[in-house]
Amino acid sequence: MEFTAKTLLPEKQRTDCAVVAVFESHKLSGNALLIDKLSNSAITQIIKQGDFKAKSGQFLFLRNISGLPAERVLLVGAGKKTDISAVAFRKLLDQTSQTLLRTQAKDATIYLAEVNVVDQDEAWKLRQISEIFEQNIYQFDELKKQKKERPVLKKVVIDVPKGSKAAANTVALKQGKAIAQGMALARDLGNLPGNICTPTYLANKARAMARTSTKLTTKIIDEIQMKKLGMGGILSVSAGSAQPAKLIIMEYKGAAKTQKPYVLVGKGITFDSGGISIKPGAGMDEMKFDMCGAASVFGTLQAVIDMALPINLVGMVTSAENMPSGSATKPGDIITTMAGLTVEVLNTDAEGRLVLCDALTYAERYKPQAVIDIATLTGAMVVALGNHISGLFTNHQKLADQILKAGETACDRAWQFPMGEDYHKQLESNFADLANIGGPSAGSITAACFLARFTEKYHWAHLDIAGTAWNKGGQKGSTGRPVPLLCQYLLNRIAK
Repeated sequence: MEFTAKTLLPEKQRTDCAVVAVFESHKLSGNALLIDKLSNSAITQIIKQGDFKAKSGQFLFLRNISGLPAERVLLVGAGKKTDISAVAFRKLLDQTSQTLLRTQAKDATIYLAEVNVVDQDEAWKLRQISEIFEQNIYQFDELKKQKKERPVLKKVVIDVPKGSKAAANTVALKQGKAIAQGMALARDLGNLPGNICTPTYLANKARAMARTSTKLTTKIIDEIQMKKLGMGGILSVSAGSAQPAKLIIMEYKGAAKTQKPYVLVGKGITFDSGGISIKPGAGMDEMKFDMCGAASVFGTLQAVIDMALPINLVGMVTSAENMPSGSATKPGDIITTMAGLTVEVLNTDAEGRLVLCDALTYAERYKPQAVIDIATLTGAMVVALGNHISGLFTNHQKLADQILKAGETACDRAWQFPMGEDYHKQLESNFADLANIGGPSAGSITAACFLARFTEKYHWAHLDIAGTAWNKGGQKGSTGRPVPLLCQYLLNRIAK
């Protein structure tokens, strides 16, 4: 989809659909007033009839409006005429774009940037428009014989006030589109089944990405190299599978070599049966989504490439398949991680932390500014936060504050949890340096405490996205989160 921002005159703007905001109590936005005057009060008459109350989320199409070179006018109910929240504005855009995409309009002119949003500027609003419109054209039907009909909307022009900074507007639109396309990549990878999206598939995807950008290089560490490095955590998870594990390292160099990189580490369990501690059969198909942390790393890197950010970034994907077999790790087995710590594996379904711990140790060699791991780590997180907010854990409060701020700006929120010494004690083992689970209570926290043992040499944060990475039921599928949060975090580091 093509996005442009310019100052427009409704009476001269030819378009398949003009989109304007209308507020409750018969109050019109600036451009709605102009259109109303041009059309001999067409909007006012419709409102007076009482069919359109302008409640938030209410829409009405007007056609063949005299005096206006637009084939359709879409009235968007924006609720009460007050500054609306960022979340409410995004919801309005989401509903608007979905309404437009159901029409045969090939282009649209959007007059919604004039709606005031609390604590957000014009560039933010433009970015949300391009991000949400681009995001809503996503479809995953590549494995179906009968393909879905594609939306015909190809061009979106957004009205901005006189004196608006054209360069900043262009950047904002580009960023929104890049983030949406990064989310699309993450969703594609998450939605692929485990028999296609294997650790080898992800490694090949990383190589393909590197061929598209001179700033990106890829290195794949295989199981032979893992054994030499002492990565007993990853190897213990892949031991029961015919699919070999891969540690995928993607290095984006957008800044000077002297600038220390940021590191993103994604959990990439391409299918999680639970291993010997096998999961119940109901819903096990959704365990193909257990690599959504890895998918978000791919998506964020793709967005960073498309935005050409002046930053150094390392994306690490630690990928394996967790299966039961005669060679699989058993409950009670003790493994040795790359860090030299021994782990008693009390439950093979707590495998995400085992693949992550070796990658987090490997990350030390980059002397990073900060490391963020992203993982569908614990079912307990779904109980705690549902599918609305991701869980955040950290060993550095400033980093936590930066991530929380990024989440608020991107409307892809996180919530910080404690990590006190009492929780660490739950991981004590009679036979090894630590156990891989800490009992039934505070499961998300003890999982984070486990990872913290391997991150003591740098600033680290852990995002548990078990509740936010995919939707269930009739809308089942990957969400592409937390790509917006991660991109906003990196954009903020550049702007600091």
